[in-house]
Amino acid sequence: MSGSSYAFPYNEKDPKSIERYGKEMIGKTFQDIFDEHNEFALSEDHDAFLDNSYVKSHKKKDYKGGLGNLVEECHFRYKANSDSHADFPDAGVELKVTPYKKDSKGLYKAKERLILTMIDYINIVKEKSFHESHVWKKCHLMLLVWYLYEKNKDKMDYKINFVDLFTPTKEDQKIMEEDYNKILAKIRAGKAHELSEGDTLYLGAATKAANSTIRREQPFSDVPAKPRAFSLKNSYMTYVLNSFFINRKGAAESITKGQAVSHFEQYIIDKITAYKGLSVKELCEKFDLNPKAKNCESAIAFRILGVKGNRAEEFEKANIIVKAIRLEKNGTIKQSMSFPTFRFKELAKETWDDSTFGNYLRETRFFFVVYQDMEDKGFVLKGCQFWNIPYDDLEGNVREVWQKTHDMIARGLKFEYKDGTYTSELPKQKDNPVAHVRPHGRNNSDTYELPDGRQYPKQCFWLNRKYILSQLDEKLKE
Repeated sequence: MSGSSYAFPYNEKDPKSIERYGKEMIGKTFQDIFDEHNEFALSEDHDAFLDNSYVKSHKKKDYKGGLGNLVEECHFRYKANSDSHADFPDAGVELKVTPYKKDSKGLYKAKERLILTMIDYINIVKEKSFHESHVWKKCHLMLLVWYLYEKNKDKMDYKINFVDLFTPTKEDQKIMEEDYNKILAKIRAGKAHELSEGDTLYLGAATKAANSTIRREQPFSDVPAKPRAFSLKNSYMTYVLNSFFINRKGAAESITKGQAVSHFEQYIIDKITAYKGLSVKELCEKFDLNPKAKNCESAIAFRILGVKGNRAEEFEKANIIVKAIRLEKNGTIKQSMSFPTFRFKELAKETWDDSTFGNYLRETRFFFVVYQDMEDKGFVLKGCQFWNIPYDDLEGNVREVWQKTHDMIARGLKFEYKDGTYTSELPKQKDNPVAHVRPHGRNNSDTYELPDGRQYPKQCFWLNRKYILSQLDEKLKE
C-alpha cells in the first residue's frame, strides 16, 4: 500500500485531524474496517486490495502487530513497519491499539499492559534524560484505540469503542521519570537480568520475547538478560481507561491531590513516619476508626495519607498492595503472607514464565506498614517500606515451590483424608525458606476440582513469616 497514489483522508501533520479521522472507527469491528478498505481499494486503487489471507495472518496469536497493523494499513492507509519513529512522525503521534474487558462484576479493565518500545540495553545508557528518551517520544502523545475483548469471539468481530489522543498528566510524568531512572540505574549497575515490573510504579520493564529462552547482551555485565520492553502497566492502563475514556472516576482518591511530587515513594514514607510511635488505639481515635475493625492497621495508613476510604489513586495505578505487618513483642512475625487461592485445573495448564502466581509477584509492588506489640501501649506504628520480591528469590525458591505444586497436581495429587483432616504432599513451610502451600478456604468443604475430577480443599501460595521478617528494613525491627 505504500506508494499508492491516493492522498491520506486526514492531515498527517495535525494530531487533531488524525484523532478526528480515528474516531470514525468507533462502533466498528475490525472486519468492518477491513471491508471498508477493500471497497475503497476496488473503487480507487486496485493495487491496495487485500484478500482473506491478510485477515488470516493478522488473526494469528503469534503475528507481530496483529490488529494494530490492520488499523494502520486498512484505516489510516500507511504501511505498517518496525520503524522506531512515531507512527505519524510529522504530528509526533504514536498509534496504539489495545484491548479492554468487562469482568464478572461489570467493571472495565485493561486486558494487558501497553507495550511502548523495546529497551535497548546498549544504547539506553547514552540517553541524557527521561524527557529526551526514546520511550518518552513513544508515549508523550498517543492515539489510543480501545477495543472490547470478548472470550470465544472471533478477533475480527471485536468492536472499537473508544478513540482519543492521550498524554500522561504532569503528576504521572513525574512518577514515570522516576521509574525510568530506576530501570536505567539497574542497567548501569549491570543488573538488567534482574529487572522486574515490580521495581517501578507506572512505567514497567516487561519481558518481551518469542520464547523464554531468548537473551540479550547488556553493557556492564557478562550475564545475558531477557529482552524487555518499556510498558505502561496494566493497572495504569485500567485507570486511564476508566478515568479518561469511560469517564468513570470511581472511588479512588489521590494522595498527592494533583501535585507533581518528586520522589513519590519517599513522600509516602515521610508521611507515615511522622506518626511513628503512636499506638493503634491513639491512631484510631485520631482518625475516627474502629480499632476492632478488619484491616484496621491498613485503614490507618490510608487515613494518614489523606485517603478517606481504602483506595488510593496512585496505588491503584501502580498496582501497589498495602500489607499491615504485625511484629510480636519478641520481634517475630506470627502470620505468613497469603495470596489468592488458585484453581488446580488452571494451575496444571500453566508454565512458570506465564503463571498466575509468578506474574502476580513480578508485577506487584507492596507497601508494608509495620506495627509492633509494646507491652504498655499495645501495637505501635514502627514505620513502613515499599517492597517487591527480589529476582533471585522469585526465580529460585518461589519457582521451586510453584513447580513442585504444579507437577504434583498435574500428575494426580496424592492426599489422605482421616478424622476430618486432609494431608497431602504439597510443599510445606519447613520444606522451603521462602514459600509454601496450604489451605485458604472457609473449611474442608470449600473445595476446587482437581484435573482428575476429585475435589480438594482450596489452597493458596504463602510467603513464609520468617522470610517476610528477613525482608523488613533493619530500622523497622529495632
